[in-house]
Amino acid sequence: MDALTFLRQDHTSVLGMLDALDGAPTGSGADFSGLQTMVTNLVIAESQHEAIEQQLFWPAVREALVDGDELADHAIEEEQEGKKLLQRLEDGKPGDADYHEALQEFVKAGRHHIAYEQDVVWPRFEAAAGRERLETLGRKLEQAKKMAPTRPHPDTPPNPAVLKTMGVGAALADKIRDELTGRAEKNPPDPHTH
Repeated sequence: MDALTFLRQDHTSVLGMLDALDGAPTGSGADFSGLQTMVTNLVIAESQHEAIEQQLFWPAVREALVDGDELADHAIEEEQEGKKLLQRLEDGKPGDADYHEALQEFVKAGRHHIAYEQDVVWPRFEAAAGRERLETLGRKLEQAKKMAPTRPHPDTPPNPAVLKTMGVGAALADKIRDELTGRAEKNPPDPHTH
């Protein structure tokens, strides 16, 4: 599967989650059990997605396009801000004002960021990269996702070399924590396995 098709499947899955979470109830009671599971799914999906983009996709954009550094820097800045919002969701719980504020900020920021990637970056990258390069990058993204962290790690530098080393350790620690806490059962089905 080529890189943009792979990333589009992730985006479609995330946009569905954002739609479901937009205007999520802030009251107490039964709503919260379902809300927390949906938010956990979002955190897992986005953590994995952003990690593999920063490790593989943005370096490819830098290499392929004359203004690739500018495009990638802008995207990574947005992604790092998104990770901070995801961490607030990880640390909070439904009913907390900050949790709901972070959730609505992420819904808005997530949609904006996906639009930036798909409308601004992808058409230019696709034209510059060529079919073979897109296919090769797609395979690398697919492999990397299997080893990607399931938590945001906003303090990890978005450096590809750092992500290839520290990221693997973080991903392993995440997966162990997920198993111990039962969070692994909430991991959403990967859209690429259907």
